[in-house]
Amino acid sequence: MRYSRIREMREDKDLTQKDMADYLKCSQVSYSYYELGSRSIPTEILIRLARYHRTSTDYLLGLTDQKEPYPSSRQSR
Repeated sequence: MRYSRIREMREDKDLTQKDMADYLKCSQVSYSYYELGSRSIPTEILIRLARYHRTSTDYLLGLTDQKEPYPSSRQSR
């Protein structure tokens, strides 16, 4: 599966793969593999990408066309 929305959102902000990799604390090569779909995106990385781009993980994965993030849940622990 190719994650074209991850690439589109990165390019919309004029960021390089290296910029995103630095933010995610991974290598540029790993990030490139995520965009290409050559490597599965770890859940932690996917969440950080969604927070960075202020969208939902479902949008990044192509499961919805709604770009706005879901409301955060405030559960007491």
